[in-house]
Amino acid sequence: MSILLDETTRVLVMGASGRQAQRHVPFMREYGTNVVAGVAPGRALPGETAYPIFDSVAQAVDGTVGIDLAVLFVPAAQALAAAAETIANRIGTTVVLAEGVPFRDSMEIVGLAEDAGLRVIGPNCQGVISPGRAKVGASGGATPARMFRRGRVGVVSRSGGMGAETCWLLTRNGIGQSTYVSIGGEAITGSRFADIARLFEADSGTDAIVCFGEPGTDQEEVLAEVLAAGAISKPVIAYVTGDFVESLGTGRSFGHAGSVIGAGVGSPSGKRRLLREAGAHVCERWSDIPALVREACPAAVVETIGGEGA
Repeated sequence: MSILLDETTRVLVMGASGRQAQRHVPFMREYGTNVVAGVAPGRALPGETAYPIFDSVAQAVDGTVGIDLAVLFVPAAQALAAAAETIANRIGTTVVLAEGVPFRDSMEIVGLAEDAGLRVIGPNCQGVISPGRAKVGASGGATPARMFRRGRVGVVSRSGGMGAETCWLLTRNGIGQSTYVSIGGEAITGSRFADIARLFEADSGTDAIVCFGEPGTDQEEVLAEVLAAGAISKPVIAYVTGDFVESLGTGRSFGHAGSVIGAGVGSPSGKRRLLREAGAHVCERWSDIPALVREACPAAVVETIGGEGA
């Protein structure tokens, strides 16, 4: 099993004629992603052989057998309009890849999705991959099988790059992943650690959850509250980076826009303390993650299923 995405998920590509989509969609399709349509206003190609391209999301919905997830290969300035269109057309999950989406636009995207009862991943999201099944976005590039392997550990990260590196660390240690979700490094994101942890909790194919955290926001603090309340029964292995940022004091951003430590919230040391008190297995070093996964789950449960990329 997996969350959010598998080989049956019907995927719509927004910005299908753009450079990023032209680069990454072939990798997605080669990996097994079921791309059913694209949208590129003014450049419709309904009879295109790989997948049809429409002028609007409404036309794509009418012209296909159904769409479950939309991935937005659009610039930051166009993210709000594109996401509003997918949400208005009741697409269940919208993945916003762009970095630097204006704060107000991000808030509006999240508000529209919440009002509609739909899900947004991102902004500033590297993508989602269910190893051996499907992927959207840039995770793994052209050779995802080298980094990701199918297994029973869910991975969620605010950092796209370090989340993928964490999956590679697990893979090198014989531990496969059920799904990896890059939730985005912005201050406002549509899905948070606690939201993805609840999805992994409900997934019969996930036995443990690995979280890669960062300074800033209250995402890890809220996850700790959810753990303390008993809403997550599966082992949670957490690593929170950024002690250097904490040494700079409050109000400074380093790297991601969401990495600002405020008064009384957002410090890596505080996040680690709260997570540990809530029952999470907290790593002091990133390289300790595989050992803590094995400690929290029997090795036979979390070992990679099948061969490379299976």
